[in-house]
Amino acid sequence: MKKFSPLAFLASLGAGGIAIIPFAFFNYSIPHAKGLIKIADMPYAEVGTLTATLFRSLEGVMITFTAIHIILSVIFFVKLIQWLKEKDTYKEFIKNPLTNSAILAPFISITMTMNVFIGPIRYFIPEFAANLQTFMLPALIAWAVIWLLLLRMEIKLLTTSFTSEFDVSKIHFGWLLHPFALGMVTVTGMGIAALGQDPTISNTAAFMSLITGTMGIFLLLVKTIALFKSHFASSGLPEKQFLPSLLIVVPNITLYAISIFRFGHFLEKQHGAEMGPFFLIVTTTLFAFEVWYMLFGLSLLRDYFKKHFFKEFHVTQWGLICPLVAFAVLGSFVYSTFIASPILYATIVITLFLSVVAFFSLLIKHAKCSGWLKNTNKACV
Repeated sequence: MKKFSPLAFLASLGAGGIAIIPFAFFNYSIPHAKGLIKIADMPYAEVGTLTATLFRSLEGVMITFTAIHIILSVIFFVKLIQWLKEKDTYKEFIKNPLTNSAILAPFISITMTMNVFIGPIRYFIPEFAANLQTFMLPALIAWAVIWLLLLRMEIKLLTTSFTSEFDVSKIHFGWLLHPFALGMVTVTGMGIAALGQDPTISNTAAFMSLITGTMGIFLLLVKTIALFKSHFASSGLPEKQFLPSLLIVVPNITLYAISIFRFGHFLEKQHGAEMGPFFLIVTTTLFAFEVWYMLFGLSLLRDYFKKHFFKEFHVTQWGLICPLVAFAVLGSFVYSTFIASPILYATIVITLFLSVVAFFSLLIKHAKCSGWLKNTNKACV
């Protein structure tokens, strides 16, 4: 654990995701003026003490985890730069198709940073919220740089997997970091396309997003089928360090669901399309998929939680935060587009609570295993 792994960025990614949950919850559960919700739109004068306390607590979560996301991002990028300087280690790592998908985690995290700025940070800063369109071009430029670097890296990794010999029977769900990274870049680009008022900015962002989006959906389908085929050909579950990645299907589904949702808004705003029930169909159908897959995945992980999760730490455990985040965020969309159910409302809040508890539990274990804190009888893998 004292050796750096790019998968550590799943920690900063998880923190950013948790910061997004309350924002998405507010945006899709509280009536407000056109556009993204901001703190001035909060109906504190119209709600009771209990609801107001809940809202204030969720704002506290946004502030806390935005700060954690930024701090961890800085720490891990410093470590990433140092790690990349070890050229022999990096070359060996990148040539292995079974493990090199981990290099995509930094791309996912830095793209999440853009969403944190558009969501929680903009929510608290009136000047940012009032002048959002001013930032659309700089956002497009920054996002385009990430888009280019990711596309270059993705093609490099795919080329390596096609031209290198490796044991296909050893592939695991961590391979879904490929469509995960492409989905995160796509959902951010589609956000720019949907929010932007300038046709050139919106159309550019939309077309570039369609490139990574179609690539990501293709890889998600191909890799998921290959993974299930490989699993059924083997005996038992994957090795314990790969088990948390079983749930990575959930954030993938959420990212592409929201990307399609935002593409619909782009078509309405820029091309006069009438989407009608499109939003309901996309969000509700894919959320329904996530419900049964979460239940299925958690049932597979039951023994893992009993025997390993609380007794040891490996960096892949951070992959357990993303499914919780994704489930709560897409649930917020469904709450708005399909049914404003108290059960769904409570489910989102409870999932957020579980995400926070799980995050701090993992952060403490990570800190001990990395030498940041004194380690007391903690198995570090």
